[in-house]
Amino acid sequence: MTDADRDAVRAPRPKRADARRNEEALLGSAAAVFVESGVEAPIRDIAARAGVGTATIYRHFPTRADLIVAVYRHQVEALAEAGPALLADSATPHAALGRWVDLFVDFLVTKQGLAGVLQSDDPCFDPLHSYFLERLVPVCAELLDAAVRAGEIRSDVDAYAFMRGVGGLCAGAGGNARYDARRLVEVLVAGLRRSSG
Repeated sequence: MTDADRDAVRAPRPKRADARRNEEALLGSAAAVFVESGVEAPIRDIAARAGVGTATIYRHFPTRADLIVAVYRHQVEALAEAGPALLADSATPHAALGRWVDLFVDFLVTKQGLAGVLQSDDPCFDPLHSYFLERLVPVCAELLDAAVRAGEIRSDVDAYAFMRGVGGLCAGAGGNARYDARRLVEVLVAGLRRSSG
């Protein structure tokens, strides 16, 4: 057997379209259940929301940790892909940035449910924070740079620091009904605008 033959044997076969759709539905359902009930929610609740049996979930994700990692990565990828799409479809780069930050806030709300698990001693979660930064900081930077080039926002905003600021505002809620993180993030994004004076 040649090296090429061995590589062909090891390479995973591409998933069928229906298998990809099932996986997407499972990840979306798992994310929603995690937000509502936490990451320890029964697998049967996720299966019921996705309209599949629990065996289907275990076939895709043999352990709860596998499912948690997949949900996290799926949401990061969706955010990464949304940035360029929003730039192409929005009226202005600032509008695209605002829409992307809104999606980022949604992600952070879900991530709050994952936070305890992600900070556990399980080594399978260790690479996720680096993955998050590697995928999303460049997307945020692209959106900020486009808005700067369009003359819409100030030029002294670092993508990493901006994302940390949004994250801090989202983490500050702590279950307080009077604390509206989304509204405060909107104020932050509006505050990026260049003054006309």
